[in-house]
Amino acid sequence: MQNISFRMASAGRAIFGFVSFYYFYHRFTCCMKIKMLLIGKTDTEYLKQGIEEYEKRIRHYIPYESIVIPALKNVSGYSPSEIKIREAEQLLKNISASDYLVLLDETGKEFGSVEFSAFLGQRFSSGIKSLVFIVGGAYGVSDSIKKKANFILSLSQMTFSHQMVRLFFLEQLYRGLTILNNESYHHK
Repeated sequence: MQNISFRMASAGRAIFGFVSFYYFYHRFTCCMKIKMLLIGKTDTEYLKQGIEEYEKRIRHYIPYESIVIPALKNVSGYSPSEIKIREAEQLLKNISASDYLVLLDETGKEFGSVEFSAFLGQRFSSGIKSLVFIVGGAYGVSDSIKKKANFILSLSQMTFSHQMVRLFFLEQLYRGLTILNNESYHHK
């Protein structure tokens, strides 16, 4: 009898998980996608592998696209502010007026994982078509991008390389999606 109760409880959790996923997927993803804009390619192999893994996991929940804007070449004569201005020109070519822009920057607002998932849920239910996250280059981003951003998000007060931020952020994005989907990836 105990075995039957266990099977029924397991089946109930599986059905709830499927219904929860189905509701999440159709409520939020039919109209919205997530896009990452990145300056320069990731050239460290272990970071590339981690990024690819989390991108694959994210696509399980929502349409996701990563756009890598090539790093500028022959910049030895440019100041960091000139580099940021030129990178901003390239970023702006990949942004539409209807995009909701979230800039990842150390000066932004910090969230815990549960708070970040609530932030995602609010954006998903707001009716926006595209949620765009921007990770700048080695010098950050220009003021024009900061002014255009709808929200500025900080992962930490610590400074990380722009390549490491990509992996850390994608893991948090995945975590946020699993929290919204009521899955057990995140432990309190």
